[in-house]
Amino acid sequence: MKGIINFLDETTINKIAAGEVIERPASVIKELVENSIDAKSDSIVIEIKNGGKQYIRITDNGNGISTDDLDIAFLRHTTSKIINSDDLSNIHTLGFRGEALSSITAVSQVEVITKTLEANYGMQLNVTGGKIIDKTDVGCPKGTTFIVRNLFFNVPVRKKFLKSDTTESSYVSEIIFKLALSYPRISFKYIRDGKLIFKTSGKGDLLSCIYSLYGKSYIQSLINVAYNDDIKIHGYISKPELSRGNRKHQFFYVNGRCIQSDILSKAVQDAYKTLITINNFPIVFLFIEVEPSSIDVNIHPSKSEIRFDDDNHIYNILKKVIKDTLFKKDLIHTNETKTTSDKKYDKKIEYLDLISNIKPNNYIKSSFKKDYVKDNSKESKYKSEQITIYNQDNNKLTSKVNNPVSYIKKEPMIIEKETQIQIDKPIEPDTVIESEDTKHNFPELRYICTLFSTYIIAADKITEELYMIDQHAAHERVMYEKIYNQHEKNEILKQELITPITIDMTNHELLTINENKSILDKLGFEIEDFGNNSILLRSVPALLNIKGLKKFFIEILDHLKDISKKPQDYRLKYIMKLACTTAVKGGDNLKEIEIESLFKQLQMLENPYTCPHGRPTIVKLSKHELEKKFKRIQ
Repeated sequence: MKGIINFLDETTINKIAAGEVIERPASVIKELVENSIDAKSDSIVIEIKNGGKQYIRITDNGNGISTDDLDIAFLRHTTSKIINSDDLSNIHTLGFRGEALSSITAVSQVEVITKTLEANYGMQLNVTGGKIIDKTDVGCPKGTTFIVRNLFFNVPVRKKFLKSDTTESSYVSEIIFKLALSYPRISFKYIRDGKLIFKTSGKGDLLSCIYSLYGKSYIQSLINVAYNDDIKIHGYISKPELSRGNRKHQFFYVNGRCIQSDILSKAVQDAYKTLITINNFPIVFLFIEVEPSSIDVNIHPSKSEIRFDDDNHIYNILKKVIKDTLFKKDLIHTNETKTTSDKKYDKKIEYLDLISNIKPNNYIKSSFKKDYVKDNSKESKYKSEQITIYNQDNNKLTSKVNNPVSYIKKEPMIIEKETQIQIDKPIEPDTVIESEDTKHNFPELRYICTLFSTYIIAADKITEELYMIDQHAAHERVMYEKIYNQHEKNEILKQELITPITIDMTNHELLTINENKSILDKLGFEIEDFGNNSILLRSVPALLNIKGLKKFFIEILDHLKDISKKPQDYRLKYIMKLACTTAVKGGDNLKEIEIESLFKQLQMLENPYTCPHGRPTIVKLSKHELEKKFKRIQ
């Protein structure tokens, strides 16, 4: 019986290999430009026509290809970058497999003009379908020019799947932008269909390169990053005010190679968590240098992905470097900045006291009294609440405050031990972040007025610069950090209800509760089975408003299954939701003493600039913009 396994001919083998390396015109350009970079060029010109499908020209002033190497340079697995397998663990060049040139010439018509510094003249070589057609002497400057025509002319199936000229051009542009950013010491010139798209100076200044590619608006919102230890990191990251709806403007370079990395992306996103709005992503240009032996670059045909030996190490370092960099800068938004995301955040929320005297390490028991107190500023009645606080020494303190529904409308606090003592002055704000190292310079604010019962106008006590504060966003950040710190220290404050709340459950919900009682307890909920598919809520998080409590608990229950998949992310979402629920609302009338207390609490925060959802808490009203509005300047 005749066998069915055949030996493939060289032409078929080359076409298959080409399909693995060369997907589209952008792949050709990536391979050829990387070769130009490895040839120590300091000037590279890229020109395409029809998206690169019909014409590509790459010209560099690098080392060139010697006459002896030219004949074998287009064979498979011929390379000047490595000699044997030992070199794979110590790669310092962009290309090393020796497949690029053979793959390109296998599926296109290629013309090469090249000259080394030592040669008296250059060489011109024409290769079609992987075969050398002719080779002649030519006069030319040092360097190499590749002209690639009619890509996939002999592989119609591949050619059929190429996209439109516009789409293929966009892929090419993306590749060239990445390469230009990677090597600011090289002057890149990009021409598309006869039009100059950009040119970089090649002077080695990354910021200048970014300016050439992306313009002035990027430069104004970038922060320099520098870290030098066992891992070296440098580059630029954007202020939270500058973000995009996808990760296409995040560039990571490891040892000079632009790569994709889930672990690096996660480190960046986690560092910006609560600084930018949901579904938006910061802009980063980050260069990381590690020992070549600590990464594997040979896990993807195009070498666009790498594997780190220690993911956790690189994640922790990058996250910390970015956070430290951000919080050393003034992140206050200005009214001149055009942000990329303007999504409205308008959830209905309840609120708590800005100047609560509840401290960590206290356990709260509460009971509702049926007496009422009157708010002098508004003709309405609010329930009063008796809260019993136990400190670490088990000493009992009792405070009489308003019901959380009207917590902001506070009468003078009464503290009880054996007898009640009247306190005439308001309680000072809590220290929300217990850190000796405050990394920001939040202004010391003087209250001026409030607009629409939502936006507080204030001035810097020293510079007299004007600011506008969103009272909900600001208080939400205060509550977020207060609750977050409680969870970090495992010191969750609970409020025991004198009248437990009954909630009817489905069988599935009861099962979820029984399976997650320990988790719910850590979140601040004490639950008791009440029979007939019902439960009793005996204790709830101390800061939680009783109004809307059932809805809040059901929403937490609905998402409880997510905690097993991403417990840390779920916990943050829970804290954000609780902070949002307990913060003051836009439209609430705050007293001046409460506003001054809010200012002091903001100064104590690690991040006073955004709410947990990434919206700005404070915006600077610059003199320049005001003068533009009044036509004093143009």
